[in-house]
Amino acid sequence: MYKVIGKEEKDFSDLNLAMAYAKTLNEFVTIKGGEFEIVGKFGVDSIVDGKCPDGVIYDWNKASRIGGSKRKRA
Repeated sequence: MYKVIGKEEKDFSDLNLAMAYAKTLNEFVTIKGGEFEIVGKFGVDSIVDGKCPDGVIYDWNKASRIGGSKRKRA
């Protein structure tokens, strides 16, 4: 049994069903099942024209990560 908790709570027998439902909500939710919890806003995994689905500019790049300067010296 999996419970999706957002503004409302709803139970599902299958994790795939719970995640599919969470994606339709477009809000931050918690999915509880067994001995684990998954939290987040599901379905926010695409960048279009340099922006996240909520309009925030996505400017992260691999070169700016910690240790990036070490790789450039090599």
